[in-house]
Amino acid sequence: MSELLESRGEQEKGQDSIISLLQDWILEPYLPGVRRLNAVGKENPDSSIWMRGLFAEYPVMLYGLTMDGEEESVTESDYARLLMLEGTDEDRKSIEEEALEYDEDAMHLDQSLEDALLAENGMYLENQAAQQNGGEEVQEELGSTDFIPAQEKQYHYQWDELQEYEAVIKAFYAVDSTTKADAELLETEALLSKDMRIEGGADAPQILIYHTHAQEAFADSVQGDLSTGIVGAGDYLAALLREQYGYNVMHHTVSYDAEARDYAYSNSLPAIEKLLEDNPSIEVVIDLHRDEMPADRRLVVDIQGRPTAQFMFFNGLSRTAKGEIAYLENPYLQDNLAFSFQMQVACNEYYPGIARRIYLKAYRYNMHVCPKTLLIELGAQNNTREEIWNACEPLAHVLDLVLSGVEPER
Repeated sequence: MSELLESRGEQEKGQDSIISLLQDWILEPYLPGVRRLNAVGKENPDSSIWMRGLFAEYPVMLYGLTMDGEEESVTESDYARLLMLEGTDEDRKSIEEEALEYDEDAMHLDQSLEDALLAENGMYLENQAAQQNGGEEVQEELGSTDFIPAQEKQYHYQWDELQEYEAVIKAFYAVDSTTKADAELLETEALLSKDMRIEGGADAPQILIYHTHAQEAFADSVQGDLSTGIVGAGDYLAALLREQYGYNVMHHTVSYDAEARDYAYSNSLPAIEKLLEDNPSIEVVIDLHRDEMPADRRLVVDIQGRPTAQFMFFNGLSRTAKGEIAYLENPYLQDNLAFSFQMQVACNEYYPGIARRIYLKAYRYNMHVCPKTLLIELGAQNNTREEIWNACEPLAHVLDLVLSGVEPER
């Protein structure tokens, strides 16, 4: 074995060291059959090649070790092979789409702030019913009415208490274990002061809505009918923005996950870039998704007596917990963060409890295509279409608040 290592050079030594560790730490307890098979082939130089083939098929094994451990032998090319969303087909095939989804970090949060916002929402509904209907039951009086955009803020932030990094994180964010945020990225005044107003007129497209995962559906969606899933929600959101708020909206409904979910971000990027090139008037890009939740957790709140799906804004930071991913550069990262932050603030002020915390993860998610880019997780697989469509109405209102320049108090 030592003769083989000497012939490979220093870089191959590092790679074989990782493989050896993986054999002991992962294969032995979880895949003992594979471990024994590899042990039998130790005298065969091709055995390490066989092992590399296994990790190419299951890159999460190697990624988990490099993220959690302190193995300095992992090279830049290893990270590129595991993380890069663009490049050759071989690059893209080495990363599974599941690695781009967030993990359980989003599901095990301190819920105290969300509970407080929901309580504020309940108080608002009770007060509204008392003022309008002499205190009659909210569900009875409001359940059959149309949505009415909130005219006043129902929640008011104390911004002097939200200047420290730790306070900002606790109030607004969930940070995935794959990445690392810092105070420079999430400075309150910088996020609030960024001008998000649309500059152009409605005589040309201003907003682009599309779906990296157009096949995502809801509890009562009709299989094969995209109009009953996330694409249909995009249709309704686009119609609200056009008809109620006067924006010129382009809804791109091409499915990039029709054959398989893998690499949908890579597959959609060229088309989105071409759309923006052909329509330079577009200032806002929204990638609309729906979330995946455990069966016993439903993302529903009461807004004006109507069951309404919660939603979540999502940002990719183009950095792992160990540092920036240079080949996933996003020159608009600060703009993206400011957009989602101002949307979150407006949601919490006007519709307390409707927005879950902003989720931060390592990659880029094609958010580098435009400064005003949002990735929105609208409800989850166990929401009904009614709940999703109901959520589109306050979402459209909050978009209008931010894009028309309604500034939060500070």
